[in-house]
Amino acid sequence: MPDNLPMDGQQLANHICAVLARAGHQAFLVGGCVRDIVQGRPVKDFDVATDATPDRVESLFPGSVTVGAAFGVILVLDAESGARVEVATFRTDLAYSDGRRPDAVLFSHSAEEDVRRRDFTINGLLLDPRDLTPEGRLRDANGRSVMDYVGGLADLRAAVVRAIGDPEARFREDKLRMLRAVRFAARLGFRIEEQTFRAVRAHAAEIGTVSAERIREELTRILTEGGARRGFELLDDSGLLPHVLPEIARMHGVQQPAEFHPEGDVWIHTLLLLGQLPTGVSPTLAWGALLHDVGKPPTFSPPRGPQDRIRFDGHVEVGTRMAEDIARRLRFSSGETERVARLVAQHLRFKDVFEMRPATLKRFVRQPHFDEHLELHRMDCLASHGKLDSYEFVLKFLRETPVELVRPPRLLNGDDLKSLGFVPGPRYREILDAVEEAQLEGGLTTREQALAFVRERCRERLPAT
Repeated sequence: MPDNLPMDGQQLANHICAVLARAGHQAFLVGGCVRDIVQGRPVKDFDVATDATPDRVESLFPGSVTVGAAFGVILVLDAESGARVEVATFRTDLAYSDGRRPDAVLFSHSAEEDVRRRDFTINGLLLDPRDLTPEGRLRDANGRSVMDYVGGLADLRAAVVRAIGDPEARFREDKLRMLRAVRFAARLGFRIEEQTFRAVRAHAAEIGTVSAERIREELTRILTEGGARRGFELLDDSGLLPHVLPEIARMHGVQQPAEFHPEGDVWIHTLLLLGQLPTGVSPTLAWGALLHDVGKPPTFSPPRGPQDRIRFDGHVEVGTRMAEDIARRLRFSSGETERVARLVAQHLRFKDVFEMRPATLKRFVRQPHFDEHLELHRMDCLASHGKLDSYEFVLKFLRETPVELVRPPRLLNGDDLKSLGFVPGPRYREILDAVEEAQLEGGLTTREQALAFVRERCRERLPAT
């Protein structure tokens, strides 16, 4: 392909392998992209493995970026399209003292040695891109062109996530692999092989040595890549959940009033809600769904008499603070933290929409990312009583109410108040808010009406003369 034409990920990976091969090097597609190609799934990211050293890769691809030269990883970019491919030198890893990354690596000329230090058999497959059609499919539908040193093809056919070699050793090397095993099993609909699963359970408590950022990324992928419910069931069954999200683990056995939650306890309700998350859902909505009832376990109150019921007084406020704490612990950005916490804080307000004044309802539906609030409410209802009255009421309101009535332009500003004799200060905000309230209620539609409103209603706020 001419260098001046933009390339997508597959074309860039093919080009990289071709350049390396012409320079006398081995070069293969490797890892998840091969797994997805074999399964006929869309490929998100392409990775290349080669016997060329990092220096050699950099010399062959000017403008490449060093992202892990000590570990043999170079990022090759296509400036025109923005496509990027990681190119890693064949290597063997030495000891993992910190349970996160190898203390040192030895570069190798053996593709098999490189594969055997990877995590799971289904991610240990190699493929020469010349064995692909232009559409990215295997020329040999039976997969005979795939290089498989670890039994990955058999495990793909059997729908199994299996550690390469000794699972105990793989998880001692990198504790995050335990969460990755859960993610792949949930996303692909696979089971985790028995010995591998036993090793996860044996080492689950060690996940705390992994950085909060890496844990957050894996949990977010479990929530957003499809199979979120299965992912959290596996986190629970494996013993990982109490160590990564103890607040969620405490939902087990927390009963709810049957008239509102016939489905069962808070854990079951949350799983039913996670089961509705589609592949590609926004991370903030996914985390809002997970955490929306996180305040229920600490606020649980049993019935105080035969006419009483289970209560969770203040669970929204408590849950909002807990969501903020969890997001900060997992190193979310401040914007993401605020967005998730707001989903938790607002999720019960839909029950009041029938009684809201017009101004209150308009402010409610025009809050940032209201589509996420509305979708969380819909899923919350379907995971419990199944009634969508409030949801349909809001949809009807949004459908029938012109945008200019929900978000009308301001009728007055500070200069208008100054011209009426008001002294700049905190009173300005109070007066302008009062004008907007009357506007949203439908009582004011013109600037002249707004000026008359201020003269009549706010005269007492003028300074004494």
